[in-house]
Amino acid sequence: MTETHNLEPTPAVAAEIFGDRLSLAEAYHLSLATDGSTRGFIGPREVPRLWERHILNCAVIGEAMDYGVTVVDVGSGAGLPGIPLALARPDLEITLIEPLLKRSVYLTEVVNSLSLVNVTVIRGRAEEKSLRQSLGRVDVVTSRAVAPLGKLAGWSLPLARIGGCMLAMKGSTAPEELDRDGEAIRRVGGGSPEILTVGNAQLSEPTTLVRIPRVR
Repeated sequence: MTETHNLEPTPAVAAEIFGDRLSLAEAYHLSLATDGSTRGFIGPREVPRLWERHILNCAVIGEAMDYGVTVVDVGSGAGLPGIPLALARPDLEITLIEPLLKRSVYLTEVVNSLSLVNVTVIRGRAEEKSLRQSLGRVDVVTSRAVAPLGKLAGWSLPLARIGGCMLAMKGSTAPEELDRDGEAIRRVGGGSPEILTVGNAQLSEPTTLVRIPRVR
């Protein structure tokens, strides 16, 4: 298990991002660095850089969301981006979808330990018809490092209401993915995509998002 004295200190900007919920974000950071690493959800090399590369860059995606919207996080894994987003934006109603049992169990443990009343965990796959029917349509569908954009759009856009959108965390390959997968995105009801960055004022490396509205 990772020893707590080896953990990186909480960066000052975390207080700006999480406000009075900073202690909850610190508890989540500790959980990822210890329990999450031991259980194989976080690689050992990522533990020393959890704040900047994982927690903070996920929390700031709330900049691209209106107040009080409903959010589904597809393939949530260890809770990224859904849990940092929920901590930074308690006004949002967030559902974490994760197919693997061991990860969904961990997510439920984290949600309960942090008393995140605005977060629900569902074990399942976004493409399952039964899950889509029970969930209904939401405003925003998020994801991080789940799949190429074409495949991801096929999973995400059917969960969004008409006029809603998917917000995929992507890196420098976003323009190439959009060029390659544009037709696949249109086939599942996607409109004109937009590449935007968030966290510009807080992070040394802002987060890149691909926003695709659902138009039909």
